[in-house]
Amino acid sequence: MDQKIIEQIKRYRNEKEGAVLSRFFKTGKGQYGEGDIFWGLDVPTSRKIADKHALIPRKDILKLLENKVHEVRLVGLLILVAQYKKAKEELNQKLKADIVKFYLENTKHVNNWDLVDSTAHQILGDFLAEKEDRKVLLSLSHSKDLWEQRIAIVATFAFIRRGELDWTYKIVDTLDKHTHDLIHKACGWMLREAGKKDEKRLREYLDKKASTFPRTMLRYAIEKFPEPVRLEYLNKK
Repeated sequence: MDQKIIEQIKRYRNEKEGAVLSRFFKTGKGQYGEGDIFWGLDVPTSRKIADKHALIPRKDILKLLENKVHEVRLVGLLILVAQYKKAKEELNQKLKADIVKFYLENTKHVNNWDLVDSTAHQILGDFLAEKEDRKVLLSLSHSKDLWEQRIAIVATFAFIRRGELDWTYKIVDTLDKHTHDLIHKACGWMLREAGKKDEKRLREYLDKKASTFPRTMLRYAIEKFPEPVRLEYLNKK
């Protein structure tokens, strides 16, 4: 089945768009996406293919995740998200836990920012939102792997949507000295989302931390503030 899906994906191959995506996702030597291969599919097409194969067994999903082609891995992950959502609708707690376990066992294949952002909050974050024990996020945030660190912060989006903000701030505190702009952007994005739920808390947090934040992180966090307020925080840098 996995080969059949890969052939379907390959039919939509667009070399020109693939070259554009390769540059956009920084696949050059020494860049964060080094070695990743793009076939040039757009995301809606990948979603349609995933929807057609949402019931495939886990072993076939694993084969997709192990593929070197970015869009093949994306389709595999979108299928996993669909299976998690179905398990949630059916109140199947065991299946949800199994899917989360599988996801955590295969984070090495969730190896670009779009793959993280399409899955972390919808699978791991959603699952942990119902749990008291969320220590796995701290483990991920302290990982040496860039993508596991991004998973840790983006997963908290599920908590934010429920109005739970503590873990977003907790994970940002573990990553605020990070050197990579993909972590700066993710942390700033989650802070901005937290601010939509409680702007006062975000401002109080930034009053203490803004001067130490990477500039990109700060810019993302304050994006929705009025311009005078944004300038006030930026001038603290």
